[in-house]
Amino acid sequence: MIHIRRIQEDGADVIALIGEIDASSSIELDLAIAKSVGEGFEKILVDCGALEYISSAGLGVFMSYIEEFKDRGIRMVLFGMSDKVWHTFSILGLGELLQIGKDKVEAKQMIA
Repeated sequence: MIHIRRIQEDGADVIALIGEIDASSSIELDLAIAKSVGEGFEKILVDCGALEYISSAGLGVFMSYIEEFKDRGIRMVLFGMSDKVWHTFSILGLGELLQIGKDKVEAKQMIA
């Protein structure tokens, strides 16, 4: 089960993920990102500090936006991943395709 909070900070939309993202809850992640894009945000920060688990379906949501974000000039940086979650991303090579910062300060620098 996932709980998603969105706040706006310094011109960016910060999406905080709390809990676990699996096949059924990945839809909520997709809706949160789509809402951010629909509201015109060009900077999206994804706070993974409270993310305990992410399935391939959740990873697929992030992957599905890569080309669209590139085409539209939207920048997204994920940050605050636990070692367990980071391992899931890195094992599939997503650390090479997505921007990932260690904390919010670094993420803000990456998105500036």
